[in-house]
Amino acid sequence: MNLDERKYVLIAAVIFICIVFIFRLFWIQVVDTSWTARAADISERKITVFPSRGLIYDRHGELLVANTPVYDIMVVPREVKDLDTLGLSTLLNVPLDQVRERLRTARDYSVWKPSEFERQITSSQYAAISVHLYKYPGFYGQSRTLRTYPPHVGAHMLGYLSEVNARKVEQDPYYKAGDVIGVGGLESYYEKDLRGKRGVKYVVVDVHNNVQGPFKEGRFDTLAYAGKNLYTSIDLPMQKLGEQLMRNKKGSIVALDPRTGEVLALVSSPGYDPELLVGRVRSANYKKLQQDSLTPLFDRALQAQYPPGSIFKLAQAAAALQEGVINLNTGFVCNRSLVGCHNHPNCQNVEQAVQMSCNPYFYQVFKRMIEQGKVPNRFKDAALGLDIWKDYMESFGFGHPLALDLPSVKGGSIPGTKYYNRVYGENAWAFSNIYSLSIGQGEVLVVPMQMANLAAIFANRGYYYDPHLVRAIGHPDSLNPRVVRHQTLVDDQWFPPIVEGMRKVVNEAGGTARQARIPGITVCGKTGTAQNPHGKDHAVFIAFAPMDDPKIAIAVYVENSGFGGTWAAPIASLCMEQYLTDTITRPEVMKRMLEADLIATEGNYKKFVSKRRRQ
Repeated sequence: MNLDERKYVLIAAVIFICIVFIFRLFWIQVVDTSWTARAADISERKITVFPSRGLIYDRHGELLVANTPVYDIMVVPREVKDLDTLGLSTLLNVPLDQVRERLRTARDYSVWKPSEFERQITSSQYAAISVHLYKYPGFYGQSRTLRTYPPHVGAHMLGYLSEVNARKVEQDPYYKAGDVIGVGGLESYYEKDLRGKRGVKYVVVDVHNNVQGPFKEGRFDTLAYAGKNLYTSIDLPMQKLGEQLMRNKKGSIVALDPRTGEVLALVSSPGYDPELLVGRVRSANYKKLQQDSLTPLFDRALQAQYPPGSIFKLAQAAAALQEGVINLNTGFVCNRSLVGCHNHPNCQNVEQAVQMSCNPYFYQVFKRMIEQGKVPNRFKDAALGLDIWKDYMESFGFGHPLALDLPSVKGGSIPGTKYYNRVYGENAWAFSNIYSLSIGQGEVLVVPMQMANLAAIFANRGYYYDPHLVRAIGHPDSLNPRVVRHQTLVDDQWFPPIVEGMRKVVNEAGGTARQARIPGITVCGKTGTAQNPHGKDHAVFIAFAPMDDPKIAIAVYVENSGFGGTWAAPIASLCMEQYLTDTITRPEVMKRMLEADLIATEGNYKKFVSKRRRQ
């Protein structure tokens, strides 16, 4: 090859190399942004700005759930140099082996990206820690908020926050590992409203890990948007009173405003202080509560399913009147050979049957409902009558979950022909197999929320609104559009006589709930005693007041306490009096309810709570 040819080859090689360099620079600077990000990491840091979670208020504007600032200690492994692991262990109160393990985990995730090293450090703790962080390059604090519960009530209905699991991170791109999410209660049901929207802030740091200021004057920062506030219908004074009255008792209190379906109080006992499931102690406390024999994590108001006992007679009477199998003046002898009963005169009409809660009376009523003689075959006739009865009961909100704005609401059970065909065989059962349904026993089950809703139906004389806790979202004057009115299958003309019987239950001799009387207020109620095959019977009482302008409907269920008028009725009356008058005029009744301990064994729960109070 001569000189001229070599010259051209050299020129071509130089041009080719230049083209390669130009293309590579174009690729790095324009196409492949990872190099830009890596260069930026040398001098800048991306900080996630967590939004404030929405607050939760009661009906009077009192805070039920608020936020308190905490700090996470973050680490960028690439920036960690000459780490004094023992000093860091002492500073953060983290075991030395955990320090090494967490660093290893952070490096495995990414040497460039920040990882959580220690979570949820309180403001006072962080103030003492932050002045020493400069000694540990690669470590810095990042603020977020934790929940706090100023009244220390309503744990079951409010819920709590927990770290998201891997499945949720995969399902919802909003969440990242280490984020928190609402679990149970309003925190879960209204998660998307409460959580808000994260923001990002970029800052410039020096070689000592000190923040020098915003990166490019904050041009690339994004704002965090706070979550929406929830304005609930809960009446905090009554909620507090209800939890006090149910202390050392197993059961629940549910109170509604029958005019709107708003939930005024929701008590499950034994309960727990919601502060126990906040912050770094949440996991340890949750384990203790979960292992307790009294199941304080179990929401009895929404998930416990019981036989309703005699309160079920109200719906039985209404359905029988509508169906025409009895009239207002139908009377029956109190024949205890049919079913057991207490001592009282024979009932001459529906009002007296409700007032005296006569078991044989409602045995006969239910028999007429089931055996209507519409077909000759008694088995098919019973099946036809039972299906008619089931439709009536379901129109009262039984047999299916009510449309409540809380998760995990149970629906109870109203047995029908399919159930009994499965148990006894088709055409092999009749009234004699199912008569216990007449007095709210047998296979019928309801939850306390449905019991309170039954009281609301009679307060309204035939209809109810979907029970709900949240009145407004974002602004106290906004309306909850999801509330629907439901009409029962019973005409309103049949309710006043039954309501009169409920008035007599509380206010006249022979009534079973005289202890539910409130001075100056006409209370209408009904007691019940639900059989418990495993021990002492359960007590239930439902009521509404005032009679002619109902503002509150309530159900109280006290497990293993016997007759409904002894404990459930006084507790209900104290709650109603507090709500309607802002005062309690019967201190002796209040004292007796507060001092009563109806839980036979101490259990781990009581020891745990006692220890917490001493601390």
